[in-house]
Amino acid sequence: MRTIDIHAHISPEGYVNAIAKGESWHGMTADPLSIHRNNPKTAWTPDERLADMDSLGVDVQVLSTNAYFYNYDKDPAMVTVMDAEANDHVAQLTKDHPSRFSGFCNLPMQDIKAAIAELERGMTKLGLKGAMIGDHVNGKNFDEKEFLPFWKAAEQLGAVILVHQGGDTVVNARTSKYHLPNTIGNLAERALTFASLVFGGVMDACPDLRVCLCHGGGYTCYGIGRMDRGWQVRQEARVNIQHPPSAYLNRFYYDCLTHSEEALRMLIDSVGIDRVVFGTDWPFDMAQDWPVSWVLGLESLTQDEKEAILYRNLENLLGI
Repeated sequence: MRTIDIHAHISPEGYVNAIAKGESWHGMTADPLSIHRNNPKTAWTPDERLADMDSLGVDVQVLSTNAYFYNYDKDPAMVTVMDAEANDHVAQLTKDHPSRFSGFCNLPMQDIKAAIAELERGMTKLGLKGAMIGDHVNGKNFDEKEFLPFWKAAEQLGAVILVHQGGDTVVNARTSKYHLPNTIGNLAERALTFASLVFGGVMDACPDLRVCLCHGGGYTCYGIGRMDRGWQVRQEARVNIQHPPSAYLNRFYYDCLTHSEEALRMLIDSVGIDRVVFGTDWPFDMAQDWPVSWVLGLESLTQDEKEAILYRNLENLLGI
């Protein structure tokens, strides 16, 4: 049995080298959340990364550039160049270690035409599997009409779109204490993304779209009953969809990073075992410690369910 991790981050080599020299990279300076906060793994060499993967029992990582590099609020031309360099780096790692690495694109989502072009280049020329994007673009949710061409293009290309928060979350406006912007805001963001794509009609407009929601989809499954109730009793909730939101749960994929066996069991029972995949959030502090061992030790999961999560579902989803 091999294990495939859909949720594993990397810093572009050009950035790491520039920071080591005290220089900036496409206008970016040292990330206070990684290298300068006792997390040297963000700057590890491929060999160091592979050794750590071996220690964790992870055979394949699907690499995604750290969310620090979204830069949706920066000049789109500059970010497009930066993303191309980052994607070239990820693609080279997949070529150098084809049995150990696969990869996602980073995209300039503030410029939809540029994002589509880079997604197409990443998939057709670099061999990447899709892209990791944030939950919103400068406060705009993905049900806005300007994003529909992107979703159509992703659907046509067969891309897997991994949704992962950026810096600020909906909680930041109220508090920055206790790490709540991550522990609570992160999960709220994912529920908002699910709701935007469903209530906004995107999933109906793109029936073959493949979206994976990080961190178990956040509060989506726990709050789906209330979304259904809103759809039942409020006309504005039915403007774009003819079916309750719960009917769309099994249209998405979700990583298993719930930090709770009970929550993971609920996720599986809500969306179906074929929609839950293995994700670790490597190498950050909110990652699950010893993630493979954690999944294998869960008493409420059958062996078939564990194997589906650890590798079978991602083999099918990504063609790895």
